[in-house]
Amino acid sequence: MTSHPAPHQQLRQAAMAVLVRASAIEIEALVGALALPQGEDLRQPENGLVMVRGRIGGDGAAFHLGEATVSRAAVRLDDGAVGYGYTLGRDRHKARLIALCDALLQTDHADEIETQVLAPLRAGIAADNARRAEQTAATKVDFYTLVRGE
Repeated sequence: MTSHPAPHQQLRQAAMAVLVRASAIEIEALVGALALPQGEDLRQPENGLVMVRGRIGGDGAAFHLGEATVSRAAVRLDDGAVGYGYTLGRDRHKARLIALCDALLQTDHADEIETQVLAPLRAGIAADNARRAEQTAATKVDFYTLVRGE
């Protein structure tokens, strides 16, 4: 039996997918413009390593591909909501901002975070993807085969 995540968990997962693709500067600018509680560090932001696994051909046996640097943080708000943030790389500040947003998504500030932080970040990501697709399309070469007549 396959279990499906709760709708609230899906919203948090979608938010994390957006936040990890944004830069710390973008997140800080959007969150800093809002009057939101800052919370306290439940776990100080820290860097570490995770093992990355891969598969050959997508369906082969799993193997250890290597290690990746990850930053993580945990934040607790005054109302008890706890948020967790993880991001690739060594940006501890970004991990803390992600944790803060995660905690705020579990409070009455969820709609504010969605409209004032996540929506602009999604728009920026979509614009960046469109720009890259346009640049890629400009280099596209169409090959066709001429059939020789008999």
